Parts: sequence; C-alpha cells; structure tokens
Amino acid sequence: MPDVEPFSLVILLVAAALMVAVASNRLGQRIRVPAPALFLVVAAVASDLFPVLGQVPIKVDERIVTVALVFILFDGGMHIGFRRFRSASAAIVWIGVAGTAVTAAALAAAAHYFFGFDWRASLLLGAALSPTDPAVVFSVLGGREIAGRSGTILEGESGANDPVGIALMASLLAAGGGGLSAVAGGVGEFLLQMGVGAVVGILGGYGLMKLMRHVGLPNESLHSVRAIACAAFIYAAATMLHGSGFLAVFLAGIIVGDSRAPYKLEIERFASGIASIAEIVAFAVLGLSVSLRDVLSSGVVLIGLALAGLLILVIRPVLVGLLSVRIRLKLGERAFILSAGLKGAVPILLGMYILGSGADHAQAMYSIIFIVVLISVVLQGGLLPYLASAFRVPMRRVEQQPWALGMRFSDEPHGLHRFVVAEGSAADGATIADLELGEDGWISMVRRDGHLVQVRGGMKLRAGDSVLALSETAEAVAELFGPRA
Repeated sequence: MPDVEPFSLVILLVAAALMVAVASNRLGQRIRVPAPALFLVVAAVASDLFPVLGQVPIKVDERIVTVALVFILFDGGMHIGFRRFRSASAAIVWIGVAGTAVTAAALAAAAHYFFGFDWRASLLLGAALSPTDPAVVFSVLGGREIAGRSGTILEGESGANDPVGIALMASLLAAGGGGLSAVAGGVGEFLLQMGVGAVVGILGGYGLMKLMRHVGLPNESLHSVRAIACAAFIYAAATMLHGSGFLAVFLAGIIVGDSRAPYKLEIERFASGIASIAEIVAFAVLGLSVSLRDVLSSGVVLIGLALAGLLILVIRPVLVGLLSVRIRLKLGERAFILSAGLKGAVPILLGMYILGSGADHAQAMYSIIFIVVLISVVLQGGLLPYLASAFRVPMRRVEQQPWALGMRFSDEPHGLHRFVVAEGSAADGATIADLELGEDGWISMVRRDGHLVQVRGGMKLRAGDSVLALSETAEAVAELFGPRA
C-alpha cells in the first residue's frame, strides 16, 4: 500500500485547513473582519504561494460550489419557515425578483457606458453581481439575530434572489447571440426555470415533510442525513426537468421549516452545520481559483472598485430603495435592509459559469467579481454591525446553549408547542395569568436569557422569552406570541 502515507498527508492538510477555517470565525469577531473575507484572502494568497492549489479545473470548482449552495439555500429556507415567509411573502417576492432585475440592469449599464464592455459581457456581469447572501450577513452580525419583519424580508430576499440571479445567468448564456429571438428565448428559459423550480420545490417540500413525519428509521442520526439527501434529490430533479433546482431546494426548506416532525431539532442543527461548512468551502474555492498577482496586474482593479462603490452607494440604496417604497417598514429598518445587500457564494458560482462558458473577457469579469465580493464582505460587512446599531434595528443576541435536558416521546405530544415572545406582541409585557390560553391551556416552562425561569401567574413575559405551552388551539395561541398584524 505505497500510497497510504501520501493520502494520509492529504487528509491531514484538508482536516487542518477545515479546523483553521472553523476557528477563523472567532478570529474574525475579535479583529472585526468578517470570517468569509478571511477565507477568501487566505485562499487567494495560498494559491499564489502554492500554484498547484489553483490548478483545479473550473468545472470541478463549479460543481463544488453548486453542491455547497444547495445546502446553504436549504438551510436558509428552513431558518425562515413558512409562517415567517407568509407574513412577508409579497415583499420578499417583489424585492427578490424586481430588485435583482433592476440591480442587474443598472450594473450592466454601468459596465457598458462607463467601462466599455459590450452588451453581452455587461449583462453577464450585472447578472453575476445582482444576488445577495444572507449567510454572510449573519456571520458579520456577531451572534445577533435580526428580529421582526425586517429580518424576515432580508433573509427571504437573499434566498429568493439567488435562484433568480442564477436563472437569469443561465438564460443569458443559453440565449447567446442577439436580436428579438434571443431575448424571447432568454425570457422563455427564465420563466420555465422559475415555474418548474417552484412546482418541484413545493411538491418536494411537502413530500419530504410527509417522509419526516411518517417514515421512521432504525437510527436517529439517519433522519438528518435523509433530510440533506432529499434536499440534494429535489435540486437534481428540478434541474433535470429544466427548472431552477436552487429555487426548488429553497422552497422545500421553507415548507419543511415549520413542520413538526421527529428529530426536527437535530435535523435543523445538522443542516445548519452543513451550510456553515458549505459557506467556507464556497469562499475558499473562489480564493483558490483566483491569482492575486493576475488580479492586481490585470487592469480591472479600478473597475471592480468603481462597480462595488456604485453598487453599495447608488444602485441598491436608490434603485432598490425606490422599489421598497411600497413595503411597510420603519425608516431605520428600510435603511438597514438597503445597506445589507452583501455578496457571497452565488456571485462566485455565477462567475464560474462565465469562465466555463468561454465568453469574451471572461477572466476579466471573474477578477471583477472577486474584487466586488471582497469589497462587499470586508468594507460593507465590517460596517454592518455599526449600521444596525445606528439605525436601531431590532435585534436579539443568540446565546449559545451547550447544555440541554429534555424528554423524548414515542408518539407526538399533541398540544405541546414552543413559542418565542415577539417584541410588541400581546404576550410582551403581559403576565401569564392575563394570557387568553383557553380553558385547557397553560404555560409549563419559560426560558429567559438562557436560564430557566420559575413559572408563576404574576410573572411578566418579555420579548425574546422562549415559552413551552400546552394548548389544543395552536393557531390562536400563536397569535399571542407573534408580531401584531
């Protein structure tokens, strides 16, 4: 077995790199630099120091990032859930679709008129840089979660515009050429991808929910593996039917997010861990596929900086801001959403699509995408926590809770529900005795700031409390703890 030691060395290096990447999240919090930026820069430097690292074919990189994005979108959909999505669905769809289109068009116009790219290259560049990334936003907020409707819109928009941006890129690449026939073909391809992706995602989500609820497995750990495998299956099925697999897997995650199912908490944690690793992989692959020497000597640095400035200071605040006028938000929340359009894994993938297509100026466009993503994550991401504080965006700190005590049941405990008291809800500031839980309803447990609180009738609940309640009328009770309409 002569290759055992060399193969072990490969495993050692990969494992060490992964451990360093995970630990860099703590380092990023201390030095106030978002962790994704560290992955990006370190990987780019490594590819210059060790050129062999950057010799992976672009198709392989593209497939790696595709798989990573499937898990990121599935976890993002689960995090939103159907109840939260339904409360802001119109705003999410409007900003996710119209906002992406406007951003892509404005960037394309800037690339054509200011920097001399032809229209095809300009449209490809605009489509690549139009989607945003919720995972990067969460990583730079440092353990804080955006509360209320603004958080739902931000997460939903970032999840929705990823499939839209990818479908837009696929339509542009498939259209080729020019003229009305190419435009019509591109529009038809886009609508086909969105429609098929939505149908497969909804059917797949409900199918996965039924599977989780009614089909047991001999080992509890296998439930999490099955859910992730089903997400990959839904993506592949939609793609093979000429639909958007990314939209399908995002919608499937939303549908599964609120479902009550055995081992649901374990599934959510497993999916979140896989998505975190996937984000690391996506940024590392971008860094390894780019040579800093080539980027700095290619003459596109100023173009990348200019497009990043236009995107952050003009296009999103002004154009997307005009689209958001019809959405009911506080001024500070609106300003924060418009300043939080960070770039992440999807522009990386779309840049690889451009490279793989052999389009004119493909390498220059890929270098520009690298610069814009880096500026967005470092500068825009670094300022985001301060902007959130300045705009007084409602946030809550998500404390880690490494210790847990719980009970498991062989059958679903009917009537047992967990709620989180939303700010401004009927339960916020009310005593337990004053809550209208019905004749058979009562609160059995309250967790506040990570600690167990003794339940008494005169105890006042406050925003952020986790409540374990028994009630046969879940919908009515949920309205007490959720945000007011």
